[in-house]
Amino acid sequence: MKRMFIAAAVAGAILAPFSAMAAKDSVVFAQQLEPPGLDPRTGAAAAISLTTLYNVYEGLTRIDGDGMVQPLLAKSWTISDDGLTYTFKLEEGVKFHDGADFDSSDVKYTFEANKAEGSQNKRKDRFEVMESIETADANTVVITLKERRPDLLEQLGESTAVIVDPATDANNATAPVGTGPYKFESWTKGDNLKLTAADTYRDKDNLPIKEVTIRFIGDGTARLAALLSGDVDATDVPPELLSNDALKDGYNVIIGNTNGEVIVSTNNANPALSKLKVRQAIAHAINRQEVIDGAMFGYGTPIGTHFAPHHPDYVDLTGTYPFDPELSKKLLAEAGYPDGLELSFKLPPVENYARQGGQIIAAQLEKAGFKINIENVDWPKWLDEVYKNKNYDLSIVAHVEPMDIGIYTRDNYYFNYKNPKLNETVAAAESAASPEERTKLLQEAQKILAEDAVNGYVFQLPRIIVARQGLNGVWKDLPLFATDVARMSWSD
Repeated sequence: MKRMFIAAAVAGAILAPFSAMAAKDSVVFAQQLEPPGLDPRTGAAAAISLTTLYNVYEGLTRIDGDGMVQPLLAKSWTISDDGLTYTFKLEEGVKFHDGADFDSSDVKYTFEANKAEGSQNKRKDRFEVMESIETADANTVVITLKERRPDLLEQLGESTAVIVDPATDANNATAPVGTGPYKFESWTKGDNLKLTAADTYRDKDNLPIKEVTIRFIGDGTARLAALLSGDVDATDVPPELLSNDALKDGYNVIIGNTNGEVIVSTNNANPALSKLKVRQAIAHAINRQEVIDGAMFGYGTPIGTHFAPHHPDYVDLTGTYPFDPELSKKLLAEAGYPDGLELSFKLPPVENYARQGGQIIAAQLEKAGFKINIENVDWPKWLDEVYKNKNYDLSIVAHVEPMDIGIYTRDNYYFNYKNPKLNETVAAAESAASPEERTKLLQEAQKILAEDAVNGYVFQLPRIIVARQGLNGVWKDLPLFATDVARMSWSD
């Protein structure tokens, strides 16, 4: 739920060079956000997935750069006619980085732990729908569902479904052990994380990249400077810096899409914000294009609900509550706040969409009669106060999971939104018997959220990254947050 673009005054110092240009079997990335831990099953931060998914950890399936499902730990599968039973044939000869053999018992252990009471998996619901997980033999797993889940194969390729070694599971947050092409080497907090090609990996001889360094550089201008100096091979670059003439030669500027929705998160349990007219007033106060232009330098697509515009089931609902600050004032007054409404606005440490976008949105809300108290918070504080304890009025964040409209149905999710009709609609969509029925239901769910103005829906998060020429395999789009290094290589 975080992103990596940040624009700030240039920091004069660049960290000690890593000589990224010297070796063609190594690569150095820079990203703004450092993960709070390295276990994607138990942490909500997108930086965890971006760092570890498909590198350290693997799932039964893999989502490629085009958003298509590919085999991974499962080499094949069959689905019963009723859509309830999935039989997976596993790759043989797979080992964890600690040398332990991977087999069907590890899948059973992982998925049962994910759905167990006390599980911290953020998509626990996806595993709770599994009626049984059986190991027919060491290389076969049979999963029987309580109800249909047409998206199961995609879901099993996400970070919340990676397979772990039972013997090392408890230490994955700081010393991750997986079956992936790269093993964890070191983590110098506040500086960098290093991965090396795993001797245990089943295809280790065909890995073009042997060493991976991920540097954590919070300042966008400093990330660009590290790229231009040769210390970094690829990094996200703040959109306002893309016009730098130095990028015209020797670099590929990659602009694509993500599944991220930038929203003004709203605590629907707040007595004032529980009123529809107040939420409608917020919706009418937001000028989406002004936020995109001011915070993202024109990069981004307006959205009117929690759905990515490139999805085939997307409905354009940006016209549900058009920008109209005078109508906002009127609605506020009708809701019982003729003199305005004071709200806190907690902004996480992401410069462009959160900090700059938050400032723009706060000004828009002020013009519509709100009184906004901005509080800039770091990620640990945001995760604790907003995400975990729901101690906030408004926030702003990018939700980056694919097809995450289902978060609105979760009990105790930080939006504090409850709508039985939406719950029924999403549940029906998740188990729909046909694509046509699923589309109809997903579009209905989008409309419910838009009309209820649950959150302020702003824009789709773009993918902006600059890579040194010769580095191949960098994804243009981010169907999910991952850096799939094993499929990258250098060319002359």
